Amino acid sequence: MKWIKSSFSEASGNNCVEIAQNRHLIVIRDSKNPKIPWASVGRVAWSRFASAVAEERLP
Repeated sequence: MKWIKSSFSEASGNNCVEIAQNRHLIVIRDSKNPKIPWASVGRVAWSRFASAVAEERLP
């Protein structure tokens, strides 16, 4: 899997989120602890979440 660091991650490395994707899922992990379990979501759910973040619609 190819992991990509979020552009929202801090340069200091304190808050680092990485994602990887395949045909059906988006996988999310904490780059500081890559061996702990990952979270995964469907592509549609991820797209909706990313749009909400970009539009600042999250509580």
